[in-house]
Amino acid sequence: MSSSLRARPQTRWWALIVISLTQLVVVLDGTIVNIALPRAQADLGLTDGQRQWVVTAYALAFGALLLLGGRIADYVGRKRIFMIGMLGFGAASLYGGLSQQGWELILARGLQGAFAALLAPAALALLTVTFPSGRERNTAFAVFGTVAGTGAAIGMLLGGVLTEFTDWRWCLLVNLFFVVIGVVGGAIVLTESRAEGDNRYDVWGALTVTLGLGLLVYGFTLAENGWGDPLTIAFLVAGLALLGVFVWVESRVSQPLLPLRVVADRVRGGAFLIQGVAGAIMIGATVYLTFHLQFVLGMGALQAGLASLPLPIATMVLAPVATKLLPVIGPRPMLIVGPLIAAAGLFTLSGITPDGAYLVQIAPALVLLGIGMGFVFIPLQNLALSGVAPHDAGVASAVANSAMQIGGSIGLSVFTAVYAASVGGHAQAEVSPEGLTDAYGWTFIAASILMVAASVIAACMIRGSKDVLLPAQGDAVLAAH
Repeated sequence: MSSSLRARPQTRWWALIVISLTQLVVVLDGTIVNIALPRAQADLGLTDGQRQWVVTAYALAFGALLLLGGRIADYVGRKRIFMIGMLGFGAASLYGGLSQQGWELILARGLQGAFAALLAPAALALLTVTFPSGRERNTAFAVFGTVAGTGAAIGMLLGGVLTEFTDWRWCLLVNLFFVVIGVVGGAIVLTESRAEGDNRYDVWGALTVTLGLGLLVYGFTLAENGWGDPLTIAFLVAGLALLGVFVWVESRVSQPLLPLRVVADRVRGGAFLIQGVAGAIMIGATVYLTFHLQFVLGMGALQAGLASLPLPIATMVLAPVATKLLPVIGPRPMLIVGPLIAAAGLFTLSGITPDGAYLVQIAPALVLLGIGMGFVFIPLQNLALSGVAPHDAGVASAVANSAMQIGGSIGLSVFTAVYAASVGGHAQAEVSPEGLTDAYGWTFIAASILMVAASVIAACMIRGSKDVLLPAQGDAVLAAH
């Protein structure tokens, strides 16, 4: 049996705190720069296209490298990779905070994403083997899921506070405090675990999936120039072709980067797809909310951060209720109804006007979105790793995180294309407040359609009774030990 499972009970709960803190850093860094973007853009002379890449570079590097990061964590040791990821993430954050040119900030964000790709799967794999089954596992994953669900919105609030009272650079430098806590806490309370047996790296799988995802996301970013643009089509086709080669490679190698059994399970596959949609909303759609708050309503960075609070507050208030409901009704009803509630919130946001009152047009919509996301995130982490053996724990957690980040990258690119089409390709400074509001409204309509699609995915793929979807004992996990 893994040494993680022999850890003392009190140590396990301290480990949960450290791991959840890690997840908070990884998720909030996807959005913490959102509110700081206008000031960073002015300070470093970024174009509108480069501004998007400050967000996309992080999510793209994170999502594209997560599978490799998960396997490295499984083979080298999850605690060891956790510590390396933490230190590298801190160094990249320091570099970004001190950047003097736009390309340096974008490069630093990419490096942050690369080290997060080591850190995140190691953390979630440690959580999986530390809480293998039963009521404690449900509680641990509820805490972890709540952090994952609220991290993006907390990032916007923290970004607003730091930008208003210090400087936009502190949106990156603040990570150093989290890194120190994570490294010290991890060294004390985390116990090493790794996959046993003959472990080999799947080099061709790593190359094809990383290049495939990279080309695919870049193709979506080019869609703002038009979906019929030859370059856009070329990158999208090339990305899809490489991902097809990746699947072919994985079905034939003895030690695949992504064992197809991890994603072939219908329930887990559905969970991964819903995770991707959730990422598109929490990473992609929230960018345009912050733009509306600042560029149209004229809010400062702190005001815009505070204005985003109804979303995480609603999710956190709902979390205890959803956690108690989960073993009673099972995850399927929650994953069908939750996205529909979130879709209603996003559709409400599509009705914003330049002179509309925040308390009338935006706050109620954010509450609905937060409630809906609470019903999504609480069961999602559990389902994504249900029945996964410890040997695949790192890669399964990597797929869950990768789905979120790649979904965010593609979502932001699609929403940017919708926005660009609405404003006719004009620069933001050339568009009236009415034109901007109309463009933002269309992005929220697109986001609401995605959430309805997530509900349909849940209805079709998350099948089975609550006892089947949430087994009382982690027999598959324990048997593998």
